Amino acid sequence: MSDNALWIATLTAGTAVLASWVTSWGTTRAARIQADTVTTAQREERRREVRRTAYADLLEQAQRLGDLYRQVSDLHAAEGTEADRARLAELRERQRDEYSRLRHCVWIVSLEGPETVADAADALRHATTPPYRALEAMIEGDPSAPDRFLASRAPFWQSVIAFGAAAREVLQET
Repeated sequence: MSDNALWIATLTAGTAVLASWVTSWGTTRAARIQADTVTTAQREERRREVRRTAYADLLEQAQRLGDLYRQVSDLHAAEGTEADRARLAELRERQRDEYSRLRHCVWIVSLEGPETVADAADALRHATTPPYRALEAMIEGDPSAPDRFLASRAPFWQSVIAFGAAAREVLQET
C-alpha cells in the first residue's frame, strides 16, 4: 500500500507542478498580449492626434489665405488708384508668406498621410496658384485680372472643403 501512496503522491506533485507551470505561462502570455494591445492603442491614438493637428493647421492656414483673398476682393471694389495698387503689392507679399506656411503644412500632412488626404492637401496647394497669378496681373494693370481673381476663389474654397471632408473621413475611421 505504501508503494501506491508514493505513486499517488508523485503523480499529485507532478500534476501540481505542471498546473502551476501552465498557469504561469498563461498569465505571462496574457500580460504580454495586454501590454501589446495597450501599446498599439497608444500608438494609434498618438498617430490620430498628430494627424488631427496637421489637418487643423492646414485648414487654419488655408483660412488665412482666404482672408487675404477677401481683402484683395475688397480692395478691387475700390476705385483702383495708385495707392490701391501699392496695397495690392503689400497683400501679394503677405500672400507669399502665408503660402510658404501653407506649403509647409501640406508637407506635414503628406508625411502623416494617408494618401487620400495628402492628395487633397496637394490639390488645395495647387488651388492657390490661379489667385496668385491673377493678383500679379492686377498689380500690372491687366483689366481682366480682377475677374480671373474672383473666379479663382470658388475653386480654392472647394479644395478647402474637399480637404476637410477627406480629413474628417480619415479621422473618423481611426
